[in-house]
Amino acid sequence: MIGIKKKLTNDYPLFEYIERLEAGGALLPNTPENLLEAVGILKSYGVVLDAYSKNLIYIAENQFLVFFPFFKYFNGEFSVNKLLKHWWHDRINFEYAEYCMKAMLWHGGGGLDEYLDTVEFKENVQAVIAAKFKNNPFILGINQLFPDFLIEQMRVFSYYSALGQFWRVMADIFLSLSDLYDEGKIQSIPEVVDHIKAGLVADANKPITYSVKIRDKVYDLLPASIGLTFLADTAIPYVEAVFFRGTPFLGTVSYNAQAYQISPDQARFQYGALYADPLPIGGAGIPPTLLMQDMRHYLPEYLHEVYRRSRRGEDDLRVQICISFQKSMFCVTTAAILGLMPYPVDTKNPDEQQANRLYLQQWLDRLKTSRLSELNEGSSFCLVALPQKV
Repeated sequence: MIGIKKKLTNDYPLFEYIERLEAGGALLPNTPENLLEAVGILKSYGVVLDAYSKNLIYIAENQFLVFFPFFKYFNGEFSVNKLLKHWWHDRINFEYAEYCMKAMLWHGGGGLDEYLDTVEFKENVQAVIAAKFKNNPFILGINQLFPDFLIEQMRVFSYYSALGQFWRVMADIFLSLSDLYDEGKIQSIPEVVDHIKAGLVADANKPITYSVKIRDKVYDLLPASIGLTFLADTAIPYVEAVFFRGTPFLGTVSYNAQAYQISPDQARFQYGALYADPLPIGGAGIPPTLLMQDMRHYLPEYLHEVYRRSRRGEDDLRVQICISFQKSMFCVTTAAILGLMPYPVDTKNPDEQQANRLYLQQWLDRLKTSRLSELNEGSSFCLVALPQKV
């Protein structure tokens, strides 16, 4: 063990984070400011995720195979007043939820991704198609000409449902965290991590299922019998797709293959939430802008007041929210890392300690180019390298 520690200390630049995790700490430093930001932004995020979750599940169950779903963001409660608010963008931006869903669908991973390519899933979808378009020979003819088109649509709706179920759990975890903080029962970053980890573990084996109802009959597209679960088949693929890989933001890099600005290897993508530069937030074509806009409406007053006292006040509020959000996501990442460790973090067995250390090194290797170092060096919303307000 001494030899391993010496090698990592001398040659491995992020060894301090491994030591911190082994000592019961987190990737994010344990300071009162970080605690306030992390809990406050997760309170807002929990409210937004609650709305995202309900809408994704509504779309999956009620808008499947609807080719022009003009009112899919209304959750079945359409009114002229809501339509006017929708056009005026006085609403939750559900487009961001779909952005995350498409990132999961594209990057894949987990049992859900594997099952959607099975013969069983295709047969289940064909039964749904036959029932839904029973009296529509035109669509049935299109299905004969292009047999993969509607199947692919149902793969998409399966991800709508799966992500909605995942966010349902996460929203409850974040909102209960805020309640405990308000009661004085959460007083440190490690306690934030422990709360999130406990929630992930408690729901690790929660079944992920998806069924649709046509007339009076229910069709199982993701039946419980296939054994899809919350942690392995939604949480881990979500972290991989949204936290780590993400998708390149339009307008910030060239999609021209000859420009070589985007790697052809998805495994090398580093556009996720843990890597993103917060400064473009607020610009057109930057999807997280929608999330930051949503969260600004639900900020707890104690966090909003801190933002108001920052260098630029509310002029760069979305950027400030984004930085706090990244801090909170490193707490969530810490919870995932610790929850998936091969052995208990406080093990005294030398072989188990070595296995844990190598496991942590693999995670830290992926975080080398993330925002981890900047956030640990004291960067915060009031220290962003922007001109001072005159």
